[in-house]
Amino acid sequence: MRILFLYFILSCQLLISQNPYPQDYFGHPLDIPLVLSGTFGELRSNHFHAGLDIKTQQTTGLKVLAAANGYVSRIKISHYGYGKALYITHPNGYTTVYAHLKKFSPDIEAYIKKRQYKAARFEIELFPKAEELCVLKGNIVAFSGNTGSSGGPHLHFEIRDKQERPLNPMLFGIIVKDTRAPMILAAFAYPIGKNAHINNSSTRTKLRLIPQKNGNYKTENIAAYGQIGFGVVSYDRQDMATNKNGVNNIQGTYNGNTTIEIDFKRFSFDETKHLNRLIDYEYFKKHKSRIQKLFVEPNNPLSLFKNVDNHGYVIVEDSTASIYKVCIKDFNGNKSWLEIPINGIKNDSLRPKKRQVTDYFLYASQATDLEKNNIKVSIPKNTFYDDFFIDFDVNNDTLTLHTPTIPVQKRFTIDFDISHYSGSDKDKLYIASIGKYKDKLYYTNTIKKGNILSTRTKNLGKYTLATDIDKPQIKPINFFDGKWLSKFRYLKLKINDKTSGIKSYRATVNGKWILMEYDYKKGILTHDFNDNIVNETKNNLKVIVTDNVGNSAIFEASFFRK
Repeated sequence: MRILFLYFILSCQLLISQNPYPQDYFGHPLDIPLVLSGTFGELRSNHFHAGLDIKTQQTTGLKVLAAANGYVSRIKISHYGYGKALYITHPNGYTTVYAHLKKFSPDIEAYIKKRQYKAARFEIELFPKAEELCVLKGNIVAFSGNTGSSGGPHLHFEIRDKQERPLNPMLFGIIVKDTRAPMILAAFAYPIGKNAHINNSSTRTKLRLIPQKNGNYKTENIAAYGQIGFGVVSYDRQDMATNKNGVNNIQGTYNGNTTIEIDFKRFSFDETKHLNRLIDYEYFKKHKSRIQKLFVEPNNPLSLFKNVDNHGYVIVEDSTASIYKVCIKDFNGNKSWLEIPINGIKNDSLRPKKRQVTDYFLYASQATDLEKNNIKVSIPKNTFYDDFFIDFDVNNDTLTLHTPTIPVQKRFTIDFDISHYSGSDKDKLYIASIGKYKDKLYYTNTIKKGNILSTRTKNLGKYTLATDIDKPQIKPINFFDGKWLSKFRYLKLKINDKTSGIKSYRATVNGKWILMEYDYKKGILTHDFNDNIVNETKNNLKVIVTDNVGNSAIFEASFFRK
Protein backbone atom coordinates (compact mmCIF):
# COMPACT_ATOMS: atom_id res chain seq x y z
CA MET A 1 0.00 0.00 0.00
CA ARG A 2 2.85 2.37 0.91
CA ILE A 3 4.52 1.64 -2.44
CA LEU A 4 1.28 2.50 -4.29
CA PHE A 5 0.99 5.73 -2.33
CA LEU A 6 4.58 6.73 -3.15
CA TYR A 7 3.95 5.87 -6.80
CA PHE A 8 0.86 8.12 -6.77
CA ILE A 9 2.86 11.01 -5.25
CA LEU A 10 5.66 10.63 -7.80
CA SER A 11 3.14 10.50 -10.65
CA CYS A 12 1.49 13.72 -9.47
CA GLN A 13 4.87 15.44 -9.17
CA LEU A 14 5.74 14.33 -12.70
CA LEU A 15 2.50 15.73 -14.06
CA ILE A 16 3.11 19.02 -12.27
CA SER A 17 6.64 19.25 -13.62
CA GLN A 18 5.34 18.60 -17.14
CA ASN A 19 2.72 21.36 -16.90
CA PRO A 20 3.77 24.16 -14.55
CA TYR A 21 0.79 26.35 -15.48
CA PRO A 22 -2.32 26.23 -13.23
CA GLN A 23 -5.20 24.74 -15.23
CA ASP A 24 -8.27 25.78 -13.22
CA TYR A 25 -7.11 29.11 -11.86
CA PHE A 26 -8.13 31.49 -14.66
CA GLY A 27 -11.66 31.65 -15.99
CA HIS A 28 -12.87 32.97 -19.32
CA PRO A 29 -12.90 36.78 -19.56
CA LEU A 30 -16.21 36.76 -21.47
CA ASP A 31 -19.39 34.81 -20.78
CA ILE A 32 -19.82 33.81 -24.44
CA PRO A 33 -18.17 30.98 -26.42
CA LEU A 34 -14.56 31.92 -27.14
CA VAL A 35 -13.99 32.47 -30.86
CA LEU A 36 -10.66 33.96 -31.90
CA SER A 37 -9.71 36.57 -34.44
CA GLY A 38 -6.07 36.41 -33.31
CA THR A 39 -3.86 33.87 -31.54
CA PHE A 40 -0.86 34.17 -29.25
CA GLY A 41 2.48 34.71 -30.98
CA GLU A 42 0.82 35.60 -34.26
CA LEU A 43 3.01 37.56 -36.66
CA ARG A 44 1.98 41.22 -36.69
CA SER A 45 3.62 44.42 -37.93
CA ASN A 46 6.92 44.74 -36.04
CA HIS A 47 5.79 42.52 -33.14
CA PHE A 48 4.40 39.18 -32.03
CA HIS A 49 0.80 39.21 -30.84
CA ALA A 50 0.91 39.11 -27.04
CA GLY A 51 -2.48 37.56 -26.29
CA LEU A 52 -5.76 36.23 -27.62
CA ASP A 53 -8.10 38.41 -29.66
CA ILE A 54 -11.57 37.20 -28.69
CA LYS A 55 -14.48 38.02 -30.98
CA THR A 56 -17.34 39.95 -29.38
CA GLN A 57 -20.07 39.06 -31.89
CA GLN A 58 -19.36 42.20 -33.97
CA THR A 59 -20.54 44.47 -31.19
CA THR A 60 -19.26 46.40 -28.18
CA GLY A 61 -20.42 46.51 -24.58
CA LEU A 62 -20.14 42.83 -23.62
CA LYS A 63 -19.34 42.17 -19.97
CA VAL A 64 -15.63 41.63 -19.34
CA LEU A 65 -14.98 39.42 -16.30
CA ALA A 66 -11.99 39.18 -13.99
CA ALA A 67 -10.30 35.90 -14.86
CA ALA A 68 -9.33 35.33 -11.19
CA ASN A 69 -9.22 37.04 -7.79
CA GLY A 70 -6.80 39.95 -7.58
CA TYR A 71 -6.50 43.71 -7.67
CA VAL A 72 -6.33 46.31 -10.43
CA SER A 73 -2.64 47.17 -10.60
CA ARG A 74 -2.55 49.35 -13.70
CA ILE A 75 -4.97 51.31 -15.89
CA LYS A 76 -3.87 52.89 -19.13
CA ILE A 77 -6.00 54.99 -21.44
CA SER A 78 -4.52 56.13 -24.75
CA HIS A 79 -5.74 57.14 -28.18
CA TYR A 80 -3.70 54.42 -29.86
CA GLY A 81 -2.29 50.98 -29.01
CA TYR A 82 -4.43 49.16 -26.44
CA GLY A 83 -6.86 52.08 -26.09
CA LYS A 84 -8.56 51.58 -22.75
CA ALA A 85 -6.70 48.78 -20.95
CA LEU A 86 -6.95 47.19 -17.51
CA TYR A 87 -4.29 45.12 -15.71
CA ILE A 88 -5.18 42.79 -12.81
CA THR A 89 -2.46 41.26 -10.63
CA HIS A 90 -3.29 37.90 -9.01
CA PRO A 91 -1.99 36.23 -5.82
CA ASN A 92 -0.18 33.56 -7.83
CA GLY A 93 2.07 36.21 -9.41
CA TYR A 94 0.49 36.37 -12.85
CA THR A 95 -1.15 39.46 -14.35
CA THR A 96 -4.08 39.43 -16.75
CA VAL A 97 -4.60 42.20 -19.30
CA TYR A 98 -7.88 43.32 -20.90
CA ALA A 99 -7.57 45.78 -23.80
CA HIS A 100 -9.53 47.82 -26.38
CA LEU A 101 -12.27 48.31 -23.78
CA LYS A 102 -15.29 50.56 -24.27
CA LYS A 103 -15.56 51.51 -20.61
CA PHE A 104 -14.87 50.18 -17.12
CA SER A 105 -17.13 48.97 -14.33
CA PRO A 106 -18.76 51.85 -12.38
CA ASP A 107 -16.32 51.82 -9.45
CA ILE A 108 -13.26 51.66 -11.69
CA GLU A 109 -14.74 54.26 -14.04
CA ALA A 110 -15.29 56.65 -11.11
CA TYR A 111 -11.72 56.05 -9.88
CA ILE A 112 -10.33 56.93 -13.31
CA LYS A 113 -12.48 59.95 -14.06
CA LYS A 114 -11.65 61.57 -10.75
CA ARG A 115 -7.99 61.47 -11.73
CA GLN A 116 -8.61 62.47 -15.35
CA TYR A 117 -10.37 65.62 -14.20
CA LYS A 118 -7.64 66.35 -11.68
CA ALA A 119 -4.98 66.04 -14.38
CA ALA A 120 -7.21 67.65 -17.07
CA ARG A 121 -6.24 64.82 -19.43
CA PHE A 122 -8.07 62.05 -21.27
CA GLU A 123 -4.93 59.96 -21.84
CA ILE A 124 -3.72 58.74 -18.46
CA GLU A 125 -1.80 55.91 -16.82
CA LEU A 126 -2.57 54.91 -13.22
CA PHE A 127 -1.08 52.39 -10.78
CA PRO A 128 -3.64 51.80 -8.00
CA LYS A 129 -2.49 50.41 -4.68
CA ALA A 130 -3.29 46.77 -3.91
CA GLU A 131 -6.11 47.66 -1.52
CA GLU A 132 -7.83 50.26 -3.73
CA LEU A 133 -9.55 48.21 -6.46
CA CYS A 134 -9.87 44.56 -5.42
CA VAL A 135 -11.80 42.16 -7.66
CA LEU A 136 -13.12 38.62 -7.41
CA LYS A 137 -13.08 35.99 -10.11
CA GLY A 138 -16.09 36.54 -12.36
CA ASN A 139 -16.63 40.17 -11.31
CA ILE A 140 -17.52 42.58 -14.11
CA VAL A 141 -14.48 44.83 -14.49
CA ALA A 142 -15.18 46.43 -17.87
CA PHE A 143 -17.13 46.26 -21.11
CA SER A 144 -15.67 45.22 -24.44
CA GLY A 145 -14.98 47.82 -27.08
CA ASN A 146 -12.99 48.87 -30.11
CA THR A 147 -10.69 51.56 -28.67
CA GLY A 148 -7.07 52.24 -29.54
CA SER A 149 -5.58 50.63 -32.63
CA SER A 150 -8.19 47.88 -32.75
CA GLY A 151 -9.36 47.01 -36.26
CA GLY A 152 -12.82 45.92 -35.09
CA PRO A 153 -14.78 45.07 -31.92
CA HIS A 154 -12.98 42.43 -29.83
CA LEU A 155 -11.34 41.80 -26.47
CA HIS A 156 -7.57 41.51 -26.35
CA PHE A 157 -6.70 39.20 -23.42
CA GLU A 158 -3.24 38.45 -22.02
CA ILE A 159 -1.61 36.53 -19.20
CA ARG A 160 1.84 37.76 -18.10
CA ASP A 161 4.31 36.26 -15.65
CA LYS A 162 6.18 38.05 -12.84
CA GLN A 163 8.74 39.34 -15.35
CA GLU A 164 5.94 40.92 -17.44
CA ARG A 165 6.50 38.36 -20.19
CA PRO A 166 3.31 37.38 -22.04
CA LEU A 167 2.45 33.68 -22.19
CA ASN A 168 -0.09 31.83 -24.32
CA PRO A 169 -3.32 31.89 -22.24
CA MET A 170 -4.15 28.45 -23.63
CA LEU A 171 -1.35 27.06 -21.48
CA PHE A 172 -3.62 27.76 -18.50
CA GLY A 173 -6.54 25.67 -19.71
CA ILE A 174 -8.32 28.42 -21.64
CA ILE A 175 -9.12 26.28 -24.65
CA VAL A 176 -10.75 27.29 -27.91
CA LYS A 177 -12.32 24.61 -30.07
CA ASP A 178 -10.03 23.78 -32.98
CA THR A 179 -10.27 20.59 -35.01
CA ARG A 180 -8.60 21.85 -38.20
CA ALA A 181 -4.95 21.46 -39.09
CA PRO A 182 -2.88 24.53 -40.06
CA MET A 183 -2.66 25.56 -43.70
CA ILE A 184 0.58 25.92 -45.66
CA LEU A 185 0.36 28.57 -48.35
CA ALA A 186 3.91 28.65 -49.69
CA ALA A 187 7.40 27.20 -49.28
CA PHE A 188 10.76 28.75 -50.14
CA ALA A 189 14.38 27.66 -50.26
CA TYR A 190 17.37 29.95 -49.62
CA PRO A 191 20.90 29.29 -50.92
CA ILE A 192 23.10 30.59 -48.12
CA GLY A 193 26.64 29.46 -48.72
CA LYS A 194 29.03 30.91 -51.31
CA ASN A 195 28.50 28.18 -53.88
CA ALA A 196 24.98 27.14 -52.83
CA HIS A 197 22.19 26.96 -55.38
CA ILE A 198 18.63 25.71 -55.77
CA ASN A 199 17.17 24.70 -59.13
CA ASN A 200 20.09 26.46 -60.84
CA SER A 201 19.46 29.68 -58.96
CA SER A 202 21.64 31.35 -56.33
CA THR A 203 18.74 33.44 -54.95
CA ARG A 204 15.59 32.77 -52.93
CA THR A 205 13.45 30.22 -54.78
CA LYS A 206 9.72 29.61 -54.42
CA LEU A 207 8.85 25.91 -54.43
CA ARG A 208 5.71 24.52 -56.07
CA LEU A 209 3.37 23.06 -53.45
CA ILE A 210 1.46 19.86 -54.21
CA PRO A 211 -1.46 19.25 -51.78
CA GLN A 212 -1.78 15.59 -50.80
CA LYS A 213 -5.02 13.61 -50.35
CA ASN A 214 -4.30 13.20 -46.61
CA GLY A 215 -4.23 16.99 -46.11
CA ASN A 216 -0.45 17.30 -46.05
CA TYR A 217 1.80 18.94 -48.61
CA LYS A 218 4.73 18.07 -50.81
CA THR A 219 6.90 20.01 -53.23
CA GLU A 220 8.38 18.93 -56.51
CA ASN A 221 11.86 17.48 -56.26
CA ILE A 222 14.43 20.25 -56.07
CA ALA A 223 18.01 20.17 -57.29
CA ALA A 224 20.25 21.80 -54.70
CA TYR A 225 23.79 22.03 -53.46
CA GLY A 226 25.60 23.60 -50.51
CA GLN A 227 24.23 25.30 -47.41
CA ILE A 228 20.47 25.72 -47.72
CA GLY A 229 17.73 27.23 -45.55
CA PHE A 230 13.96 26.90 -45.86
CA GLY A 231 10.96 29.09 -45.11
CA VAL A 232 7.19 28.69 -45.05
CA VAL A 233 4.04 30.82 -45.13
CA SER A 234 1.37 29.29 -42.91
CA TYR A 235 -1.68 30.06 -40.79
CA ASP A 236 -4.25 28.31 -38.59
CA ARG A 237 -8.03 28.52 -38.38
CA GLN A 238 -10.03 27.62 -35.30
CA ASP A 239 -13.57 26.27 -35.49
CA MET A 240 -16.37 28.85 -35.93
CA ALA A 241 -13.97 31.44 -37.40
CA THR A 242 -12.52 32.20 -40.82
CA ASN A 243 -9.63 34.34 -39.55
CA LYS A 244 -6.14 33.38 -40.66
CA ASN A 245 -4.48 33.12 -37.25
CA GLY A 246 -0.97 32.25 -36.13
CA VAL A 247 0.36 28.74 -35.54
CA ASN A 248 1.75 27.35 -32.28
CA ASN A 249 4.85 25.38 -33.26
CA ILE A 250 7.02 24.79 -36.35
CA GLN A 251 9.65 22.08 -36.57
CA GLY A 252 12.11 21.33 -39.36
CA THR A 253 13.90 17.99 -39.83
CA TYR A 254 16.52 16.85 -42.33
CA ASN A 255 16.70 13.13 -43.01
CA GLY A 256 14.91 12.53 -39.71
CA ASN A 257 17.13 14.81 -37.59
CA THR A 258 15.72 17.99 -36.06
CA THR A 259 17.32 21.15 -37.44
CA ILE A 260 15.13 23.76 -35.74
CA GLU A 261 11.99 24.25 -33.68
CA ILE A 262 10.08 27.51 -33.25
CA ASP A 263 7.80 27.39 -30.21
CA PHE A 264 5.33 30.26 -29.73
CA LYS A 265 4.80 29.75 -26.00
CA ARG A 266 6.28 32.86 -24.43
CA PHE A 267 8.39 35.88 -25.32
CA SER A 268 9.47 39.19 -23.80
CA PHE A 269 8.48 42.61 -25.05
CA ASP A 270 12.19 43.47 -25.37
CA GLU A 271 12.61 40.87 -28.11
CA THR A 272 9.32 41.21 -29.99
CA LYS A 273 10.81 43.70 -32.49
CA HIS A 274 13.09 40.91 -33.73
CA LEU A 275 10.12 39.37 -35.50
CA ASN A 276 11.50 41.26 -38.49
CA ARG A 277 14.60 39.07 -38.30
CA LEU A 278 12.51 35.88 -38.17
CA ILE A 279 10.54 36.72 -41.30
CA ASP A 280 11.86 37.51 -44.77
CA TYR A 281 11.43 41.26 -44.30
CA GLU A 282 12.26 42.20 -47.88
CA TYR A 283 9.67 39.75 -49.23
CA PHE A 284 7.07 41.04 -46.79
CA LYS A 285 7.60 44.69 -47.79
CA LYS A 286 7.22 43.80 -51.46
CA HIS A 287 4.46 41.16 -51.30
CA LYS A 288 2.70 41.67 -47.91
CA SER A 289 3.22 38.01 -47.03
CA ARG A 290 5.35 36.82 -44.09
CA ILE A 291 7.76 33.97 -44.79
CA GLN A 292 8.86 32.39 -41.50
CA LYS A 293 12.51 31.49 -41.97
CA LEU A 294 13.46 28.11 -40.54
CA PHE A 295 17.04 29.15 -39.88
CA VAL A 296 18.69 31.54 -37.44
CA GLU A 297 20.71 34.36 -38.93
CA PRO A 298 23.40 36.30 -37.02
CA ASN A 299 22.23 38.83 -34.41
CA ASN A 300 18.87 37.12 -33.94
CA PRO A 301 18.28 36.91 -30.15
CA LEU A 302 14.74 35.45 -30.22
CA SER A 303 14.00 33.01 -27.39
CA LEU A 304 11.42 31.14 -29.51
CA PHE A 305 14.06 28.86 -31.02
CA LYS A 306 14.65 25.34 -29.65
CA ASN A 307 16.72 22.34 -30.71
CA VAL A 308 18.66 24.34 -33.28
CA ASP A 309 21.36 22.45 -35.18
CA ASN A 310 23.79 24.30 -37.47
CA HIS A 311 21.58 27.42 -37.16
CA GLY A 312 18.79 25.49 -38.88
CA TYR A 313 20.68 25.15 -42.18
CA VAL A 314 21.14 21.89 -44.05
CA ILE A 315 24.21 20.90 -46.06
CA VAL A 316 23.33 19.27 -49.38
CA GLU A 317 26.17 17.35 -50.99
CA ASP A 318 26.57 16.37 -54.63
CA SER A 319 25.03 13.08 -55.83
CA THR A 320 22.80 12.59 -52.80
CA ALA A 321 19.09 12.17 -52.16
CA SER A 322 17.55 13.57 -49.00
CA ILE A 323 14.29 14.75 -47.45
CA TYR A 324 13.53 17.97 -45.58
CA LYS A 325 10.27 17.97 -43.62
CA VAL A 326 8.33 20.68 -41.87
CA CYS A 327 5.74 19.95 -39.18
CA ILE A 328 3.38 22.81 -38.30
CA LYS A 329 1.10 22.46 -35.26
CA ASP A 330 -1.66 24.48 -33.64
CA PHE A 331 -2.15 24.54 -29.87
CA ASN A 332 -4.64 21.66 -29.93
CA GLY A 333 -2.09 19.40 -31.60
CA ASN A 334 -3.52 19.40 -35.14
CA LYS A 335 -0.61 18.96 -37.55
CA SER A 336 0.25 19.64 -41.17
CA TRP A 337 3.34 18.18 -42.80
CA LEU A 338 5.39 19.51 -45.69
CA GLU A 339 7.88 17.24 -47.47
CA ILE A 340 10.63 18.61 -49.69
CA PRO A 341 12.58 15.95 -51.68
CA ILE A 342 16.13 17.11 -52.47
CA ASN A 343 18.51 15.83 -55.12
CA GLY A 344 22.08 16.93 -54.51
CA ILE A 345 23.39 18.21 -57.85
CA LYS A 346 26.37 20.54 -58.03
CA ASN A 347 26.40 23.13 -60.79
CA ASP A 348 29.76 24.83 -61.32
CA SER A 349 28.62 27.10 -64.13
CA LEU A 350 26.32 29.40 -62.11
CA ARG A 351 27.13 33.07 -61.97
CA PRO A 352 27.81 34.48 -58.48
CA LYS A 353 25.13 36.52 -56.73
CA LYS A 354 24.97 40.15 -57.77
CA ARG A 355 25.67 42.59 -54.97
CA GLN A 356 24.35 46.15 -55.02
CA VAL A 357 27.28 48.52 -54.61
CA THR A 358 26.94 52.18 -53.60
CA ASP A 359 29.32 54.89 -52.40
CA TYR A 360 28.44 54.17 -48.75
CA PHE A 361 29.10 50.94 -46.87
CA LEU A 362 27.51 50.57 -43.45
CA TYR A 363 29.02 48.38 -40.73
CA ALA A 364 26.20 47.26 -38.43
CA SER A 365 28.43 47.17 -35.34
CA GLN A 366 29.61 50.76 -35.79
CA ALA A 367 27.87 54.13 -35.52
CA THR A 368 27.56 55.89 -38.88
CA ASP A 369 26.90 59.51 -39.88
CA LEU A 370 25.80 60.33 -43.43
CA GLU A 371 25.73 64.00 -44.43
CA LYS A 372 25.07 65.93 -47.60
CA ASN A 373 23.93 69.50 -48.22
CA ASN A 374 21.38 70.37 -45.52
CA ILE A 375 20.60 66.83 -44.34
CA LYS A 376 22.36 64.59 -41.83
CA VAL A 377 21.50 60.99 -40.87
CA SER A 378 22.89 59.68 -37.56
CA ILE A 379 22.76 55.90 -37.23
CA PRO A 380 23.73 54.35 -33.85
CA LYS A 381 25.66 51.08 -33.77
CA ASN A 382 23.58 47.90 -33.98
CA THR A 383 20.74 49.71 -35.71
CA PHE A 384 20.87 47.07 -38.45
CA TYR A 385 21.44 43.32 -38.32
CA ASP A 386 23.90 43.08 -41.23
CA ASP A 387 26.58 45.11 -42.98
CA PHE A 388 25.44 46.42 -46.36
CA PHE A 389 25.92 49.05 -49.05
CA ILE A 390 23.41 51.78 -48.25
CA ASP A 391 21.89 54.03 -50.88
CA PHE A 392 22.16 57.62 -49.65
CA ASP A 393 21.45 60.77 -51.64
CA VAL A 394 20.05 64.28 -51.18
CA ASN A 395 18.30 66.29 -53.87
CA ASN A 396 17.15 69.75 -52.74
CA ASP A 397 15.10 69.00 -49.59
CA THR A 398 14.49 65.32 -50.36
CA LEU A 399 16.47 62.51 -48.75
CA THR A 400 16.76 59.08 -50.33
CA LEU A 401 17.85 56.59 -47.69
CA HIS A 402 17.88 53.18 -49.32
CA THR A 403 14.57 51.34 -49.69
CA PRO A 404 12.36 50.21 -46.77
CA THR A 405 13.20 46.53 -47.34
CA ILE A 406 15.83 46.10 -44.62
CA PRO A 407 14.73 45.49 -40.99
CA VAL A 408 15.79 48.08 -38.43
CA GLN A 409 16.41 47.28 -34.74
CA LYS A 410 16.43 50.77 -33.25
CA ARG A 411 15.61 54.34 -34.18
CA PHE A 412 18.03 56.57 -36.04
CA THR A 413 17.92 60.36 -36.42
CA ILE A 414 17.37 62.52 -39.49
CA ASP A 415 18.24 66.24 -39.23
CA PHE A 416 17.21 68.94 -41.72
CA ASP A 417 18.96 72.32 -41.57
CA ILE A 418 16.28 74.92 -42.41
CA SER A 419 18.39 78.05 -41.99
CA HIS A 420 17.89 78.89 -45.68
CA TYR A 421 14.13 79.34 -45.12
CA SER A 422 12.58 82.66 -44.10
CA GLY A 423 11.34 83.09 -40.54
CA SER A 424 7.63 82.89 -41.33
CA ASP A 425 8.04 79.73 -43.45
CA LYS A 426 10.11 77.90 -40.81
CA ASP A 427 7.21 77.73 -38.37
CA LYS A 428 5.06 75.70 -40.78
CA LEU A 429 7.67 73.11 -41.81
CA TYR A 430 7.74 69.46 -40.78
CA ILE A 431 9.53 66.29 -41.84
CA ALA A 432 7.44 63.87 -43.89
CA SER A 433 8.07 60.40 -45.23
CA ILE A 434 7.18 59.91 -48.87
CA GLY A 435 4.75 57.07 -49.51
CA LYS A 436 5.06 54.48 -52.24
CA TYR A 437 1.90 55.48 -54.07
CA LYS A 438 1.41 58.91 -55.68
CA ASP A 439 4.19 60.34 -53.51
CA LYS A 440 1.79 60.78 -50.59
CA LEU A 441 3.32 62.56 -47.60
CA TYR A 442 3.07 61.24 -44.04
CA TYR A 443 3.91 63.34 -41.00
CA THR A 444 6.78 62.04 -38.87
CA ASN A 445 7.23 63.27 -35.33
CA THR A 446 9.25 66.46 -35.82
CA ILE A 447 11.23 68.35 -33.17
CA LYS A 448 12.56 71.86 -33.80
CA LYS A 449 15.75 73.14 -32.19
CA GLY A 450 16.78 76.48 -33.64
CA ASN A 451 17.34 75.95 -37.35
CA ILE A 452 17.33 72.14 -37.11
CA LEU A 453 14.28 69.95 -37.64
CA SER A 454 14.79 66.40 -36.36
CA THR A 455 12.88 63.14 -36.48
CA ARG A 456 13.70 59.71 -35.07
CA THR A 457 12.50 56.78 -37.14
CA LYS A 458 12.88 53.04 -37.71
CA ASN A 459 12.06 53.19 -41.42
CA LEU A 460 14.33 53.55 -44.41
CA GLY A 461 12.98 55.23 -47.53
CA LYS A 462 12.44 58.78 -48.73
CA TYR A 463 11.97 61.86 -46.54
CA THR A 464 11.35 65.49 -47.34
CA LEU A 465 10.39 68.84 -45.85
CA ALA A 466 6.70 69.66 -46.09
CA THR A 467 4.55 72.65 -45.18
CA ASP A 468 1.29 72.79 -43.24
CA ILE A 469 -0.54 76.13 -43.33
CA ASP A 470 -4.06 74.77 -42.77
CA LYS A 471 -5.93 74.90 -39.48
CA PRO A 472 -7.74 71.80 -38.16
CA GLN A 473 -11.47 71.54 -38.80
CA ILE A 474 -14.06 71.33 -35.98
CA LYS A 475 -17.72 70.54 -36.63
CA PRO A 476 -20.56 69.79 -34.18
CA ILE A 477 -22.34 66.48 -34.76
CA ASN A 478 -25.44 66.33 -32.56
CA PHE A 479 -26.08 69.99 -31.74
CA PHE A 480 -25.92 73.55 -33.04
CA ASP A 481 -25.42 76.94 -31.44
CA GLY A 482 -28.24 77.74 -29.04
CA LYS A 483 -29.72 74.22 -28.93
CA TRP A 484 -31.37 72.70 -25.84
CA LEU A 485 -29.60 69.46 -24.85
CA SER A 486 -31.55 68.48 -21.74
CA LYS A 487 -32.43 65.05 -23.12
CA PHE A 488 -28.99 64.37 -24.56
CA ARG A 489 -26.43 62.25 -22.73
CA TYR A 490 -23.53 63.01 -25.06
CA LEU A 491 -22.03 66.07 -26.70
CA LYS A 492 -20.20 65.18 -29.92
CA LEU A 493 -17.91 67.00 -32.35
CA LYS A 494 -15.87 65.86 -35.32
CA ILE A 495 -12.29 67.09 -35.67
CA ASN A 496 -9.87 66.63 -38.55
CA ASP A 497 -6.55 67.84 -39.88
CA LYS A 498 -5.78 66.79 -43.44
CA THR A 499 -2.07 67.62 -43.48
CA SER A 500 0.10 67.01 -40.40
CA GLY A 501 -2.61 65.53 -38.16
CA ILE A 502 -4.10 66.30 -34.75
CA LYS A 503 -1.64 66.85 -31.91
CA SER A 504 -3.87 68.05 -29.07
CA TYR A 505 -7.31 69.30 -28.15
CA ARG A 506 -8.89 71.02 -25.18
CA ALA A 507 -12.56 71.62 -24.36
CA THR A 508 -14.11 73.84 -21.68
CA VAL A 509 -17.66 74.68 -20.64
CA ASN A 510 -18.09 78.01 -18.89
CA GLY A 511 -14.30 78.14 -18.54
CA LYS A 512 -14.11 74.73 -16.80
CA TRP A 513 -12.22 71.83 -18.41
CA ILE A 514 -14.41 68.92 -19.52
CA LEU A 515 -13.38 65.40 -20.39
CA MET A 516 -13.80 64.55 -24.06
CA GLU A 517 -12.89 61.10 -25.30
CA TYR A 518 -11.16 61.06 -28.68
CA ASP A 519 -11.85 58.28 -31.18
CA TYR A 520 -9.08 58.95 -33.69
CA LYS A 521 -10.38 56.33 -36.15
CA LYS A 522 -13.61 58.31 -36.59
CA GLY A 523 -12.22 61.69 -35.58
CA ILE A 524 -14.93 62.17 -32.94
CA LEU A 525 -14.75 63.96 -29.58
CA THR A 526 -17.39 62.88 -27.04
CA HIS A 527 -18.36 64.34 -23.67
CA ASP A 528 -20.61 62.38 -21.31
CA PHE A 529 -23.01 64.67 -19.43
CA ASN A 530 -23.20 61.97 -16.73
CA ASP A 531 -19.85 63.30 -15.54
CA ASN A 532 -22.01 65.97 -13.85
CA ILE A 533 -19.60 68.77 -14.73
CA VAL A 534 -22.13 70.77 -16.76
CA ASN A 535 -24.68 72.07 -14.23
CA GLU A 536 -25.70 75.47 -15.59
CA THR A 537 -28.74 76.26 -17.75
CA LYS A 538 -26.80 78.27 -20.30
CA ASN A 539 -23.42 76.88 -21.20
CA ASN A 540 -20.61 78.27 -23.33
CA LEU A 541 -18.54 75.60 -25.05
CA LYS A 542 -15.04 76.30 -26.31
CA VAL A 543 -12.93 73.73 -28.14
CA ILE A 544 -9.33 74.35 -29.26
CA VAL A 545 -7.68 71.84 -31.60
CA THR A 546 -3.99 72.07 -32.58
CA ASP A 547 -2.21 70.18 -35.34
CA ASN A 548 1.34 68.81 -35.26
CA VAL A 549 2.84 71.99 -36.72
CA GLY A 550 1.08 74.34 -34.31
CA ASN A 551 -1.87 75.58 -36.34
CA SER A 552 -4.90 75.94 -34.05
CA ALA A 553 -8.63 76.17 -34.66
CA ILE A 554 -11.19 77.43 -32.14
CA PHE A 555 -14.86 76.41 -32.02
CA GLU A 556 -17.33 78.22 -29.78
CA ALA A 557 -21.06 77.66 -29.26
CA SER A 558 -23.72 77.94 -26.59
CA PHE A 559 -26.19 75.25 -25.50
CA PHE A 560 -28.84 74.94 -22.81
CA ARG A 561 -29.69 72.22 -20.28
CA LYS A 562 -32.12 71.81 -17.41
